Amino acid sequence: MHILSGPTDNMSDVAEAVDLKQTAGDIVILSAADSDLNCLVRANSKTDPTSPSLRLANLTKLSHNLSVDIYCEQTICAAKLVIIRVIGGVSYWAYGLEQIRNKVIQVGAKLAVVPGDDKRDTQLMSYSTISEDAVDRIWAYFINGGVGNALNLIKYASYLLGREASWKEPAPLLKAGLYWPLLQYPRLEELQESWVSGNKIALITFYRALVTSGNLKPIDALIKRLLEQGINPLPVYVSSLKDQHSDEFVRELTVKLDISVVLNTTAFAVSSTKSPAIAGPFRNTDCPVFQLILSSSEKDTWLASPTGLSPRDIAMNVALPEVDGRLISRAVSFKSSAEYDRKTQCSIVTYEPVPDRISFVVKLIKNWIKLGDIPTDKKRLAIILSNYPNRDSRIGNGVGLDTPASAISILRALRKRGYLIKDIPKNSASLMKMIRKGPTNNIYKSDQKESDATFSLKDYEIFFKLLPKKVQLEINEKWGEPIKDPFVKGEHFVLPVCILGNVVLGIQPARGYNIDPKETYHDPALVPPHGYMAFYMWLKNLFKCEAVIHLGKHGNLEWLPGKSIALSETCYPEAILGGVPNIYPFIVNDPGEGTQAKRRSEAVIIDHLVPPLTRAESYGPMIQLESLIDEYYQAFQVDPSRMPILEKEIFETAERCNILKDSGLEKEELSGERLKRLDAYICDLKDMQIRDGLHVFGKTPKGKLLDNLLLALVRVPRGENGVSQHSILRTLVSDLKLGEFDPLDMEPAEEWTGPRPKILLRFFENKIWRTCDDTRERLELLALELVSGRHDPKENLPETSKVLEELKNNIEPKLIGSGELEISGVLDALEGKFISPGPSGAPSRGRPDVLPTGRNFYSVDTRTIPTPTAWKLGWKAAGLVIDRFRQENGEWPKNLLLSAWGTANMRTGGDDIAQVLALLGVCPEWEPMSGRVTGFKIIPYTTLGRPRVDVTLRISGFFRDAFPYQVELIDTAIQRVAGLDEPEEFNPLAALAAAERINLSSSGANPETAFRRSTARVFGSKPGAYGAGLQTLIDEGIWETQEDFATAYLKWGSFVYGSNLEGETEEELFRTRLSKVQVVLHNQDNREHDILDSDDYYQFHGGATAAVRQFSGVQPTVYHGDHSRPFAPKIRKLEEELARVVRGRAVNPKWIAGVMRHGYKGAFEIAATVDYLFAFAATSGCVADHHFDAVYEAYVENEEVQNFLKKENIDAFNDIIKRLIEAQQRELWKPNRNSIGDQLIKYMETYDPSC
Repeated sequence: MHILSGPTDNMSDVAEAVDLKQTAGDIVILSAADSDLNCLVRANSKTDPTSPSLRLANLTKLSHNLSVDIYCEQTICAAKLVIIRVIGGVSYWAYGLEQIRNKVIQVGAKLAVVPGDDKRDTQLMSYSTISEDAVDRIWAYFINGGVGNALNLIKYASYLLGREASWKEPAPLLKAGLYWPLLQYPRLEELQESWVSGNKIALITFYRALVTSGNLKPIDALIKRLLEQGINPLPVYVSSLKDQHSDEFVRELTVKLDISVVLNTTAFAVSSTKSPAIAGPFRNTDCPVFQLILSSSEKDTWLASPTGLSPRDIAMNVALPEVDGRLISRAVSFKSSAEYDRKTQCSIVTYEPVPDRISFVVKLIKNWIKLGDIPTDKKRLAIILSNYPNRDSRIGNGVGLDTPASAISILRALRKRGYLIKDIPKNSASLMKMIRKGPTNNIYKSDQKESDATFSLKDYEIFFKLLPKKVQLEINEKWGEPIKDPFVKGEHFVLPVCILGNVVLGIQPARGYNIDPKETYHDPALVPPHGYMAFYMWLKNLFKCEAVIHLGKHGNLEWLPGKSIALSETCYPEAILGGVPNIYPFIVNDPGEGTQAKRRSEAVIIDHLVPPLTRAESYGPMIQLESLIDEYYQAFQVDPSRMPILEKEIFETAERCNILKDSGLEKEELSGERLKRLDAYICDLKDMQIRDGLHVFGKTPKGKLLDNLLLALVRVPRGENGVSQHSILRTLVSDLKLGEFDPLDMEPAEEWTGPRPKILLRFFENKIWRTCDDTRERLELLALELVSGRHDPKENLPETSKVLEELKNNIEPKLIGSGELEISGVLDALEGKFISPGPSGAPSRGRPDVLPTGRNFYSVDTRTIPTPTAWKLGWKAAGLVIDRFRQENGEWPKNLLLSAWGTANMRTGGDDIAQVLALLGVCPEWEPMSGRVTGFKIIPYTTLGRPRVDVTLRISGFFRDAFPYQVELIDTAIQRVAGLDEPEEFNPLAALAAAERINLSSSGANPETAFRRSTARVFGSKPGAYGAGLQTLIDEGIWETQEDFATAYLKWGSFVYGSNLEGETEEELFRTRLSKVQVVLHNQDNREHDILDSDDYYQFHGGATAAVRQFSGVQPTVYHGDHSRPFAPKIRKLEEELARVVRGRAVNPKWIAGVMRHGYKGAFEIAATVDYLFAFAATSGCVADHHFDAVYEAYVENEEVQNFLKKENIDAFNDIIKRLIEAQQRELWKPNRNSIGDQLIKYMETYDPSC
């Protein structure tokens, strides 16, 4: 897309302009490094009173453009020399550099601009107006650092102004060295004099700048606490972990000494998301590396903030360090500006340690050190299974994972390693039978069951009183006395725990919404009940658990109330887990929710494979229809008189099995076009990617499961670095000379007029080769033969051979090795070893680099979001939405609601963010070298070629936490578009905002408030809370009308975010936005799952639909964006997508057979599908009667499936029956036979003991 020049906005971390109120000075030095400024303050105190006056400022305080303008007019205007040190290149402070350079030239002053690190930046330094030699010398003073060099920098600056000054050349200082309080240049032997022989060693790494600036309080406090806890500190300062000398210095120490843990306080990473796994200075250690955060915020800001850290800190001190495999701990110090230097008119910033945060970190690392010390036969562990909804049919909720089989796999590996484990269940069925004998989260039955573990109320009270007072108060206020908890029986908590020697298997308690659902469902920040606290207290204090394994995506601990990151003692994940090592097997394709566990519960992720993948293919009536359609087109050639008869039979068959409804072909159309579209619909269904069973942790798929999964990995392009990364289907097209045909993006029902190579003719010998989809299907079968090795390509397939070579040499070995690495990852973590980092993402979306699994995955560098690739998709997808709406409604869409999830945008590089900007008519701007997003450019409406769309964005809680910069980017773009002077028909956002401003002003609002409220479009969960609020309504059946869903969606999502908006509740404003919405849109970025796999889809997509319908009075147009193939996004109505999933996956015998291999968990998956279908029907109104009919026939009426459910998971069978009865009673389903309702009631009375 070519974009004409338009207004550009640069982004910053600062929302408001500030006035530093500095008077003019002869020399002005600006730097983002507090250590630079501190050294300069100390150096300036030693200068002669007649020296030129000096002004210092931290340029981060000048991030806002207006701040720069004020500073130029007040301070730069009279300066004679300005020195600026910028880290990150021109793009980080482009406006400031431009304005100051203009002002300096205007007043005839001098300017030197130098990089903030030791890497030459020619573009940045070109802003200077003095000689290159002088700029290099100034830069060298900064690079070498220290008060001495700062003093000579000031003297040299005076010299440049023509003053007599005796200056010295920059003096090199040590780039790395040992540190100890009160000792100058200490030797290792001097440190060891303060150690206790035999104690474990903790390596501490921190920036040399802290030494040169004397800013060492946090390091001193950390050293003191480690010594108190019996750990020998080894403090080492470095200029950078990337610096060669620093690397060698640290590496030599790790060779000489046995390091048990690393505590790193430096920012950024040695590796990068583009070049992962670069060996760093800790490469000789095999121990955990913890990231300790020296926050750039003040303590009071942190205490008041639900976020915990600034966007800059999250990027530098969290997201990037995760790429190196560091474990995120806590912010242990904060900045203080208590001292003000009048001479330079600059606040002196110091780092003030927070004792309780340091104590927590030391406790955490001590527990990890302990893991490496305890013999395996003495080590005590807990394996925790999540359970939601809180039913006995749904224990072990691990997405894509056969959780019971995985638990057995881990238990066997532990026993083989030497852990003391008794009576491992022989299979999944035995394990689940054992678990369900005891108490579960089904509180209506748990009081009838006995447990292996009880916890007296008396002991509980003792440990409860050790919790922070605030936590105690909140729990007691919400839940009352502990004796009222449903897990209390007599004088004890009866806990959902099975004891197997030194390892326990437990069910994670429910969050509490199940206890009194009508009173709690509206509370997004519900604190956990006493039973929840008792479970973890017993594990820690009575069982003496050394580590926990939370098995599978995902539990609820990491979603409890508290700060998003840099938690305090009153944040519930910390108050509950309390520093116990947390090992978390987690599906590799979910970076967002896994990152949440890493950052809020200190989890070490051990990522695991996605389930086996396959094509849906045809079954039942679709096979019959395919045959009839082929026969119809054959008749065209040989017997045209049969065509009307066949056509009638085709449409009668399609109508009878409701495919006409699902394909949207009920209305009269030209028969030829109608038939062609029906053919295309069937082709699309059979080409769907679905799961073939579940993954078992520690086991790699074999046989046809492995072959199909490998094909799924090479079906799509995997990069742009040569033919080996191309789609295997596309290389076959090239090798077989099939012309311009694209098997990944074509019209399936189009007639095939291309070549018919012999190698493809042998597939489907008795089936005619008629359409493009027939060609694609033959290519699929050939590709599968090649991937499996069953076909030796004697023909000349040069491009495909390169793909196969890449598959055999790289992808396949990594995939096959993943199972073993998953188990070894858990075992290594439990021994306190380092777990290698790895990327995350959906492997079938062109990301085989996430293999092998068994690693501690990281997410993305959020500063680059949205990426240029995401922008291309976002632009295309926005156009598809607009075009389809216009085609169906005869007008341009004006108002659209989009849901955006953090995990999806991490996987895609920001597809949703890019689509929002594209709908607004705004293009991101990137810094060329780093790829960081620096701002945006508004596309003129005359260039856009269509009206802008007014977008309301409903972000998830994790999106809010992970993408604060992008929230502000979108909000700022909305404000700019709302302020444009454009015709109303081309800018409905500006027109609506203007009308709202008038109304608000007439009601007494000031202009600033009126503008801010009229442009608020980004809404999300309450700060510190997560979710959309509909799950409890559905799970507990406590809703009466669809208004209940609208109300819950409104209350949970009415917190507004953006510039100067930090989650204030604005129900009426959100209601107003929802009342204007015409289109509800939700995107899905991969086909490793679908919308009937998770409650989140119906909560966000269905909830939004219910809310818009309630508040606007009209059912909106509801679209589902399919971005699973980024090069060919598709837009479907939600009704169409639900129909595809029901027919292509949910009732597909191939999928059902796959889950039936997994016993209890397979039945769990079937019951979950029914739940989510019901929930979509209740919330969106987009589920047809025949979809419920199909589910009933596939799961209940099918004798084989029914017997499977009864045998493996009778609770799942009962849940399905109850849900189908509820669907009838709530008039969401009118069965195609009257007898079905009676039969369902008979089943419930026969098989549900509670009836």
